[in-house]
Amino acid sequence: MTKIVVEIEDSKAVLLRERAEKFGLLPDQFVTASIEDLICRPEPDFEEAMRRVLAKNEELYKRLA
Repeated sequence: MTKIVVEIEDSKAVLLRERAEKFGLLPDQFVTASIEDLICRPEPDFEEAMRRVLAKNEELYKRLA
């Protein structure tokens, strides 16, 4: 596992702690979960291509269902 150290302004650190507490997490857990969520999101181009393919083949999918 890789460890990454970042520096943030004190005011932002306070907000980070508050948001983490809201979810019952430590600040580092909150940051890790946020990064994982961001990384796991599909790319916008992929989503658009997927929508076009589904729309284009909608009638076919209905007939096959």
